[in-house]
Amino acid sequence: MTEGLRERKKRQTRQHISDVATGLFLERGFDAVTIAEIAAAADVSVNTVYNYFPAKEDLFLDRQDDVVDWLPSVVRGRAQGESAARAVLRVLRAEAVAVSPRLGLIDGYDRFLRVIGDSQALTSRLAAMDRQATEALTVTLAEEAGAAPGDVLPELVAGQLAWVRARLAEHIGRALLTGRTAVDASRDALVLLDEMEELMGEKLLGYAKGTVRPTV
Repeated sequence: MTEGLRERKKRQTRQHISDVATGLFLERGFDAVTIAEIAAAADVSVNTVYNYFPAKEDLFLDRQDDVVDWLPSVVRGRAQGESAARAVLRVLRAEAVAVSPRLGLIDGYDRFLRVIGDSQALTSRLAAMDRQATEALTVTLAEEAGAAPGDVLPELVAGQLAWVRARLAEHIGRALLTGRTAVDASRDALVLLDEMEELMGEKLLGYAKGTVRPTV
């Protein structure tokens, strides 16, 4: 469907507010900037900011839905005969090879990481997002594997795959914070993924293999 004028203006306003807020956060730190200051700099009212971003953390971490649904979407989109774990590993490797911003592989991203590290509110929000992502992945795995009620395997597998993604992001972040380039960090990420795969057992690597889905 074609985006209407009203929807386009709302999207542009939201992006403008987010961009202004991000610039202020990077310059002064998350905790030092108020919503009133963001509204003034963006030339909108405080109520307008809250209409688009219910919480201050949403201004800096404004892709929560994408983060939460990423691994579940990878599992749902895996190929016939491909397990959940191998699909996740495949996609993570592809993102690393592409030096993808989705993994934080972008020069200058260390500035964002420092803002997060200096704010307990942002650190807590990220932890909550990780929990939500793991819970969403658990639900998806249970559905895709046809798990019986009370089966603990979806939760265990989700925890392991979420750990892989989190440790990879942490590894990349540390590299960027020490001055490594995104390209260098991506090469290290590929090595780390190989090492993590070697630690996985066949039960994990073979869980929830994709099957042919009927066409509607």
